[in-house]
Amino acid sequence: MTKHSRLRIVACLALVGGALVGCAQTDGEETTAETEWQPVTIEHALGEAVIESEPERIVTLGQGSAETAIALGTVPVGVEEYPWGSDETGYLPWVHEAVTEAGAELPEQFTGATELDIEAIVSLEPDLILAPWSGITQAQFDILNDIAPTVAYEKEPWVITWKDQISVIGEAMGKPDEAKGLIADIEQQLEQAAREDYAGLTFSYIYNAGPGTLGVFFEDEQRVAMVRALGLTVDPVVAELREYEVEGTDSAAIGLENAEKLVDSDLIFTFYSDEANRAEIESQPLYKEIPAVARGSVVAPTDQSFVTGSSIITPLTVPWTLERFVPLIDEAIEKVGR
Repeated sequence: MTKHSRLRIVACLALVGGALVGCAQTDGEETTAETEWQPVTIEHALGEAVIESEPERIVTLGQGSAETAIALGTVPVGVEEYPWGSDETGYLPWVHEAVTEAGAELPEQFTGATELDIEAIVSLEPDLILAPWSGITQAQFDILNDIAPTVAYEKEPWVITWKDQISVIGEAMGKPDEAKGLIADIEQQLEQAAREDYAGLTFSYIYNAGPGTLGVFFEDEQRVAMVRALGLTVDPVVAELREYEVEGTDSAAIGLENAEKLVDSDLIFTFYSDEANRAEIESQPLYKEIPAVARGSVVAPTDQSFVTGSSIITPLTVPWTLERFVPLIDEAIEKVGR
């Protein structure tokens, strides 16, 4: 994060609960302005969210929404817990860092997914629930929308571009211009981080669900989009894998038997659930025969927080991730041998 961007977010958060109504970056300048709330209706795959008054108590579900709400000046009162990527504080590190630096109160955490803790959400008395990048069901939405206006995904669960996520959250919070400023700031950070020597190098971003499996993320999936922004090129073969698409994952499950499709990927990006999973997957003959894997030109972080942060493009995760990402990529490129 640029120094200016960090100071702007902290300044916005420090004013939460005060007279602040809008805190934005417009054409490189910080602005604070009082505006009269205009009702907002957001249509999505599960129904619509009708937001009739300015939200003050926000709850977030899924991934990425809490970070954008914080960057727009409102710390959520509650967030779905994400223990896999949390650090010793119990929070995602970039969330903990931004909120504590601003001296604000950390949000309550509650169980999500299929075990969604409705009672915990009710107790938080939200006036807006953000879940544009989540997997909430129609039944869950119907209950949530009775508690507070709920913004779900536009078309499919767990599928949204990072720009659309920031935009819809900005719209729901009555801060569309501020959201545009956040998008522009992220684009600038990614552009500044891009490396000329990455040009011409291809990559595939893969994952596993156990032995014998092999999945490949599509080019607009957020973790792939972050790598693309740094100057690397998605292996053209990925565009040919739509027949293997798994709904709600923004990816194709091609199976390890089709590992040869990745023969032209200069680099492989991936992650593992733990060291046991890593050892199990890397011991498979077909996996070891993927050229990028065989020569070691693989980017596979083991830190769970980093895996999570590099999977989400938000105003908080991008600066946190970039300073850690580039050294790993450079190390993998050294083994490409071009």
